Amino acid sequence: MYDPEKAHYLTATCVVVKDGKFLIAKRSEKEKNWPGKWTVPGGKLEKKDYMDRPHDTEDKHWYNVFEGSVRREVKEEVGLDIKNIRYLTSIAFERDDGIPTIIVSLYANSDGSKIKLSPELAEYKWVNLKEAKKYDLIAGIYEELEMLDKVLKGEDTSEWKKTE
Repeated sequence: MYDPEKAHYLTATCVVVKDGKFLIAKRSEKEKNWPGKWTVPGGKLEKKDYMDRPHDTEDKHWYNVFEGSVRREVKEEVGLDIKNIRYLTSIAFERDDGIPTIIVSLYANSDGSKIKLSPELAEYKWVNLKEAKKYDLIAGIYEELEMLDKVLKGEDTSEWKKTE
C-alpha cells in the first residue's frame, strides 16, 4: 500500500572530475528553482532509467540504477560521457511544494569529450576547490566538492561532518 510518509523524489547528482578539477554549471535565469546559481549535473530518477533494460537478476532486480540515471543526466545536461562512477554522500531536503527529496551525490571521471550545454544551463567552468568558493553555488554543492577533494587526496570522508 502507498504510504506518503515513505514517498520521496529520488535524485542523483554527479561531480564530474577532469585533470583534478570539478565541473560546475550555471543554471539558466529562466529556471524555476535556483535560477542563475551554480551547480553540478543531475536530476530526478526516472522509471526509464531501469525499466527500459533487462533485469539483472532472476528475481527481477536492476543494479546500478543511480549510476544509470546520473549517466543519462550528465549526457543530457552537459553532453559528457562519464566513467568510474562512485558514491560520495546523500542529502535530504523538503522542496518548496512539500515533497521530500533524497539526493544521492556521486562522482565520476569525464571521458574527455567536448561539453555541450542543455538550454537549462547558461555556462560552465572547470574549477578547483579554491576557485569554487568564488561562485554562487546552490547550498551544499561546495561541501560536496570539499568532501570529494578529500576523497581524491585519500583522506577519511566516511560521512559528511559540519565544520564550524
